[in-house]
Amino acid sequence: MNGAAAAECQISSPGGPTKSWDLYSGRQRGIYLFVLFLVGTSNYVDRNIIGVLLEPIKQEFGVSDTMLGLLSGISFALFYATLGIPVARWADRGDRRFIITISLTIWSLMTVLCGMAQNFWQLALARVGVGMGEAGAIPPAQSLIADYYPPDRRSKAIGVYMMCSMAGYVIGLVAGGWIAQHYGWRDAFFIVGLPGLLLALTTRFLLAEPRHLPQFAIQARSQEPVTATFRALFEKPSYRNIIGAMVLYFLMAYGALLFTASFMMRVHDLSVSEAGALFGGLSAAGAIVGNIGGGIITDYLAKRDIAWTARLPGWGLILALPLYEVAFMAPNIPLMAGALFLASIFLTGVIPPMFSALHAVCGSARRAMAVAIAFFFANLIGLGLGPVIAGSLSDWFAQSYGPADGLRFALMTVMFTFIPSGILMLRAARTLGADLED
Repeated sequence: MNGAAAAECQISSPGGPTKSWDLYSGRQRGIYLFVLFLVGTSNYVDRNIIGVLLEPIKQEFGVSDTMLGLLSGISFALFYATLGIPVARWADRGDRRFIITISLTIWSLMTVLCGMAQNFWQLALARVGVGMGEAGAIPPAQSLIADYYPPDRRSKAIGVYMMCSMAGYVIGLVAGGWIAQHYGWRDAFFIVGLPGLLLALTTRFLLAEPRHLPQFAIQARSQEPVTATFRALFEKPSYRNIIGAMVLYFLMAYGALLFTASFMMRVHDLSVSEAGALFGGLSAAGAIVGNIGGGIITDYLAKRDIAWTARLPGWGLILALPLYEVAFMAPNIPLMAGALFLASIFLTGVIPPMFSALHAVCGSARRAMAVAIAFFFANLIGLGLGPVIAGSLSDWFAQSYGPADGLRFALMTVMFTFIPSGILMLRAARTLGADLED
């Protein structure tokens, strides 16, 4: 009997576990977290591989940077964001393991279809399908992690899990760039999409769902209406500020920064494989330091003052701005690479505390919904419009400065949204203690 089955075979008793995380040993938690990490990595690979493939797609289909922004942004984010709400509602009531398995199967199949596209609009429709599938990825996964780990260990666990975003960058950019360089961009979609189908089987048989036990099942009488959930969350100033900060964060992190590989190719004359390897490697190294370090530091500081879960990312976001500006102004590759590495530490280091702050105020019955609402606004506005804004600015600047410096100035401009994002997190820190709800 595997760990998931063993946990789910426990029965309720007066002396039994009173919290879901009491069900699992450290080894079981590690296995579940690793499986969720792999699922998240597949999520981010299939989402972000488009970044390193934009240039060959542009050359084959003859489209503008604005159209590339639509392809990598709104075509993915529209359904990803809107479906996230009903899927999260399902996740707060039902079997999160099943939701993740089905979602993983859908986005993997749609990624394969991206490689079969024969024109720009077919590719855009396939990207819509990827977004639809990935709507069931992060909110249910974070909800499970919050049930697997007690609050004083949650930031580090979320930090480990969110490293999947950078792992996805590495595989998507490095492997995707290499495959595109040697075999073409369509094969890149095929090769990263197919393994997800095998991973779906792993999630079905290895993950545990504590709600299968009577004492942790969601009771019908405790399921509040959707309107009540929205009202309870948005009545809290800290939650509103966290949402605003995430929108601006995603505008850069998962929006404008998709053009970083293209920036390296245009400004520093790197090939598609060289740009993918460099950006992917820098992102990976920064993520290891940032996610783990951010999680550990947050858990340490939060034991003394829970407000640090919001205060730490506030200052981290503000300090990231000058590093990115140096990176995009750099006249040579070594200086650019060094600045990007340091910037990526701050960029990824703020994620564990931001989500820990969100979980601290949302309440256990609203975890998936609270995350999904955050991703709805952050992805629809941030991920959806971020690439379009950056691409449109690039086309506008290119009229005066050419395509290389046009993209440079566009990215430098969009980076200034780090400032209001950081300020909103600092504002959330002021009210976090009063808004706490487990």
